[in-house]
Amino acid sequence: MLTFLRGAVQPVTVNRTRDIVQKRNSSIYSKPAKSKIGPGQSFFIMSVFAVALLAPAGWILHHIPEYRQRAKPPPS
Repeated sequence: MLTFLRGAVQPVTVNRTRDIVQKRNSSIYSKPAKSKIGPGQSFFIMSVFAVALLAPAGWILHHIPEYRQRAKPPPS
């Protein structure tokens, strides 16, 4: 079985994947922020993000009784 696995991974394939990963990593770079954001902006963005995440869950939880009262579809 080991000879089968040894033949499946060829050195050319390994080198090709290594080159692809190196090319991808070389295109990732970071710089310091151009302008700093204040605590008010941070709070606003975090609150918008929280509302965006929690509003759908709150809607579903609020309407659970209505979902339970719906008639179940007949089995096909």
